[in-house]
Amino acid sequence: MAAGLFEGQYVWHPAADDRRLASVCVDVRAGRYLSAHEALAETRGDFGLRAHRSLVLASEAADSDLAERWLAEEPTPEAALMWARVAVLRALRAADAKDDRAEALERIAITACDRAATMAPADPTPCVAKLAMARLHDLRDPAPQGLLTQPPGPWQLFSHILRLDPWNREGHHRFLAFFFTRYGGSVNAAWDVAAFLSQRAPASSPLRLLPLVALVESYNPSQLLVDRTWEQPQWRSTALAIYQNWLPEVPGYRFTPVLDLAYLAHALFMAQREFEARAVFMAMGPYACRMPWSVFGEPEEQLSRARRSCGLPVPGSA
Repeated sequence: MAAGLFEGQYVWHPAADDRRLASVCVDVRAGRYLSAHEALAETRGDFGLRAHRSLVLASEAADSDLAERWLAEEPTPEAALMWARVAVLRALRAADAKDDRAEALERIAITACDRAATMAPADPTPCVAKLAMARLHDLRDPAPQGLLTQPPGPWQLFSHILRLDPWNREGHHRFLAFFFTRYGGSVNAAWDVAAFLSQRAPASSPLRLLPLVALVESYNPSQLLVDRTWEQPQWRSTALAIYQNWLPEVPGYRFTPVLDLAYLAHALFMAQREFEARAVFMAMGPYACRMPWSVFGEPEEQLSRARRSCGLPVPGSA
């Protein structure tokens, strides 16, 4: 459904237009896991979809005992993956909240990820989940040649993921996040890693967005004329190249890649390329996500402001 034509509310749920996933989320919230098993089992040959569905389902199951019950009753690779995702989410929440249980929950999560990886050795998703916890430690694997800053980090685990799936989207984003300043990294290291990884990726890959993700992460509203950064030739050309090479691939996706589209739409909007931004917003349909808009203010307000500037109507929102 085109964003310029829809009326009603923004849809913020991360299932977006994956109707199968949205239906399974209802079951998971009700404590039922059979449909979750089926929805994950059918993704064994599609790691991108498997990562997306397992992450969304874990967010629905994290506050219940569903993952534990499922694994105890039916110890399948899907149950093990779900438990790993839930355990990692709980560990990260505890660490961010400085909860006394954080270390114990992290040990549980590491064990869960290792078990899931053993049960499905060709699936990179358990290792990607484990990579999300790398920011809790000062991992110092040496960087490969080709990076100006040579930042140490969880390179060995990331390399293992790439051997299983060279263009794994979530793996790249989790790895880049390790170098963000909010997790103890630096702006220069994050930019260096983002550029290094994006240049490796095919021109039609959404991984070309990584420098734009790093740019948003480094946003400092106190800097003079910081909102004009996206108008600089380097960033404008980056956004336009992604628009030209990746956006035509989106109709072939099994679900709308809302987060990637949002970063692209934002970059084009900030670069004053409203014509191109409008097309990206229309590809998003009614679906919305907090990032990157929340970095600049209240997400719904920022999203609506950008849509208005592109001549698109603004739907109501709950």
